[in-house]
Amino acid sequence: MSQQPQPISPVKNFFAGGFGGVCLVFAGHPLDTIKVRIQTQPKAKPGIPLQYAGTFDCFRKTLVNEGIRGLYKGMAAPIIGVTPMFAVCFFGFGLGKKLQQKHPNDVLTYPQLFAAGMLSGVFTTAIMAPGERIKCLLQIQAASGGIKYAGPMDCAKQLYREAGIRGIYKGTVLTLMRDVPASGMYFMTYEWLKNILTPEGHSVSELSVGRILFAGGMAGIFNWAVAIPPDVLKSRFQTAPAGKYPNGFRDVLRELIREEGIGSLYKGFTPVMLRAFPANAACFLGFEFAMKFLNWALPNL
Repeated sequence: MSQQPQPISPVKNFFAGGFGGVCLVFAGHPLDTIKVRIQTQPKAKPGIPLQYAGTFDCFRKTLVNEGIRGLYKGMAAPIIGVTPMFAVCFFGFGLGKKLQQKHPNDVLTYPQLFAAGMLSGVFTTAIMAPGERIKCLLQIQAASGGIKYAGPMDCAKQLYREAGIRGIYKGTVLTLMRDVPASGMYFMTYEWLKNILTPEGHSVSELSVGRILFAGGMAGIFNWAVAIPPDVLKSRFQTAPAGKYPNGFRDVLRELIREEGIGSLYKGFTPVMLRAFPANAACFLGFEFAMKFLNWALPNL
């Protein structure tokens, strides 16, 4: 069972979640760039090797060809979107928990925490889908050598000009398919590990920095174990030319399995998992510190 040390405040979750999200982007964006480039690289042609042999080859080539800034390509879009996105994500989780409590001191079960996490995934998709679309397009254009978009705002303007709001929100269903179950796993795992790591007779709020980092990092690993297949489909779909997949993700799925096998659904597994631990450890540490500050500064909120 989860222990609730104090009444749940969705508003505090909102602000602390936003701060946690900024911590996550700074810690994890370089490996996110590598993940997208590996997921979207074209299939190898006979006699011509793949552009990237793997995670470390992609990392080396990006660093050599573009410098450290190449690893942070497209970061402006998630930074702009991530503060409200994680704020809404943690708000949704707080609200999901609060809605399931009959009394403020009720202790929630793990299935209830999973359900609250899934609600947070629904909340974030409206913000997440356009940011993900823009981020992926900027990340792959840097790898291809062509410059179509000058930056996130230019990318958004061009997408809107070409296809209206639907162009910006392309991939929303796949974002939902990725984030709803993955968010449930994310928050449930974090709460579960926090409870396991809390020594007998102590409160969850007294956890050390090291234990928070471990619980947050492992929550990220569990989150992505669920999220990778729909994330591969989403990256392919969002970066495909208009009209390539008329039936949406079903076409992407059929093409991937036909041409590259079922293993292709786990493309980018290594950079995702390498990124998941430090990025989410940083996120939850930022969240917990911000929450402690808010509880101290605004005890009645």
